[in-house]
Amino acid sequence: MCAAGLLSAADAPLATVGGSPLYESDLGSGLQSRLLSLKNQEYQLKSEALENAINDKLAELEAKSRGLTREKLLQQEVDSKAGEVSEAEVRAFYESQSARIGRPFEDVKEDIWKGLQQLKMQSARGEYYKKLRARYPVTVNLRPPKTEVGVDPQRIRGDASAPVTIVEFSDFQCPFCQRVQATLREILDKYKGKVRLAYRDFPLEQIHPDARNAAETSRCAAEQGKFWEFHDALFTNTRKLSRNDLAAHATTVGLDTKKLDACVASGKYKQSVQQDIDAALESGVDGAPAFFINGVFLNGAQPFSAFEKIIEDELAGQKRAGL
Repeated sequence: MCAAGLLSAADAPLATVGGSPLYESDLGSGLQSRLLSLKNQEYQLKSEALENAINDKLAELEAKSRGLTREKLLQQEVDSKAGEVSEAEVRAFYESQSARIGRPFEDVKEDIWKGLQQLKMQSARGEYYKKLRARYPVTVNLRPPKTEVGVDPQRIRGDASAPVTIVEFSDFQCPFCQRVQATLREILDKYKGKVRLAYRDFPLEQIHPDARNAAETSRCAAEQGKFWEFHDALFTNTRKLSRNDLAAHATTVGLDTKKLDACVASGKYKQSVQQDIDAALESGVDGAPAFFINGVFLNGAQPFSAFEKIIEDELAGQKRAGL
């Protein structure tokens, strides 16, 4: 076989111009971002459809075992027991949303009741399907798309040999990045020894003018073995990242400020920060914070449950594979 025949589809040129090949990597980071978004949208659509199909099959199996139709089973075991939304609940919802609704209570109370009642039924059915899963084992083989992302050994928190790695692309001046820090601490506490966190820079300079300098200064703090102490200090207040603020944080965490200033002034980490930015863009990241959990993309300051689901799936998959 000729050498060209050994190329994988990913390695093969997409076109040639005057004898010069063009590869997927030549198409620009903007395309990678859109492709990642499309891949994740495809996975979400498939995942939601699969979840519905699994629930239908669970109800069908249970109904058959009891000599009932699926509809009769759900009516008997869920809908009839869920109860109705009270007028007090309707009014409480209206009062919490009255400014947004902008209409009198009497005009909208029936629509609010219908919406809340539907949510209540959905929640009750969801709990019932969970019970059925304990009776009828479910194995899901659909896997989310993954992107290989590297880490910096100097900026890893947690057990270095942990089976799950969260790579965080973040910005020290970003309020959403600050907000998710408590969630990340909770994750590391719950999954001690199983999850490690790797930090990488993605300063959004157009809207956060101090973020790039903060990123470079954090690299200099890492030289003194205090990256995470400095990281935590910066995220105490994302609005205070001027040079004077950074100096104050450095003093607070016990850094040698003369060495730190000399390091920052040298500009030695400008290229390293840019490499993080380039890696983020190549991986399809277009905002902060952004996470890759063993390569599975999670965008934004998500709640604990969003991280938990991916982590549990990864740990379960490794267990099935005997890793």
